[in-house]
Amino acid sequence: MTAAATSEGPPLLEVDSLEVHGLAPVSFSLAAGECLAVLGPSGSGKTVLLRALADLDPAPGRVHLNGLERGDLSGPEWRRKVRYSAAEPGWWAETPREHFAAEDAAAELVTMLGLAPAQLDDSLSRLSTGERQRLASARAIIDQPTVLLLDEPTGALDQRASELAEQLIRRCLDGGAGILLTSHDPDQVARLADRRLEIRDGRLGERPS
Repeated sequence: MTAAATSEGPPLLEVDSLEVHGLAPVSFSLAAGECLAVLGPSGSGKTVLLRALADLDPAPGRVHLNGLERGDLSGPEWRRKVRYSAAEPGWWAETPREHFAAEDAAAELVTMLGLAPAQLDDSLSRLSTGERQRLASARAIIDQPTVLLLDEPTGALDQRASELAEQLIRRCLDGGAGILLTSHDPDQVARLADRRLEIRDGRLGERPS
């Protein structure tokens, strides 16, 4: 089944016959300002799909961003525009600040997520799982990617922190970003998603709201 964007105008992201490991060929489109929830049980292939869209894992097929074919950009260039944010983010430096080029923007984002700017200078090993997840969300959106691929973005957060993260997600959508979201929280899906895609028996199809 092919899932097509309902918004007017050409799609922001168009996926045609993407060959993702463990799934039948995937086709769907995503409009600017639209949030698609990708649903399915654990192990069904949601994370594999998001990683393939970000060109982190090999996946033959046609993917276009604003009409530009994925192969026309280098991997790093594509990933700057189509940004994957993992459920368990990785870090490569001692402090969060070392992962941000724009310090003023970083301070603003972490404050919006309920953190203190001073925490940008804390050792990552001393921060909680939820704090690291919020910092990773800020890191993912700071340079305003065109498409965000959010894998369980609030899985480690309490209710208040989740509310703040959702506010930031809505701000990205209002700014014209397209978002693919995985979440095990049906209430969160109901609040954020314009449409739902579901992986069932190795096939991705559109699920009625």
